[in-house]
Amino acid sequence: MRAVVQRVLEASVEVAEVRISHIGRGLLVLLGVAHADGEAEADWMTDKLLGLRIFANPDGKFDASLLDVGGAALVVSQFTLYGDTRKGRRPSFTAAAPPAQAEPLYRRVVDGLAARGVPTGAGRFGATMQVHLVNDGPVTLIVDSATG
Repeated sequence: MRAVVQRVLEASVEVAEVRISHIGRGLLVLLGVAHADGEAEADWMTDKLLGLRIFANPDGKFDASLLDVGGAALVVSQFTLYGDTRKGRRPSFTAAAPPAQAEPLYRRVVDGLAARGVPTGAGRFGATMQVHLVNDGPVTLIVDSATG
């Protein structure tokens, strides 16, 4: 499981020009699922997102987590995170899990964050979406369960 995590002041997602989700301060998570991923990777990712200390303390050091600051999360499925661009000019997405496998694991992360008390929004799995954000910092990280 792979995520691009952005610390945001706000973020939203639209489908067909209709805003379906919006958060204030927190994390925008673009989440990809690979063939080898299962519930253990989804739970690991949920815990990692909850505990990442990427919010600054009064001294400006990364010292607080999403839970510590009472932030929100907006999770958007993005199979293109597993795009392989090593050969040719068109990316190959064969490493991405098929929708029947990926969607329940994506939902597990979304539901896991919400179950821990984080206000959580989500994109629409499989839809063409427009994601809007105000990156705070900017702070952007890649979190990959294969590398721990």
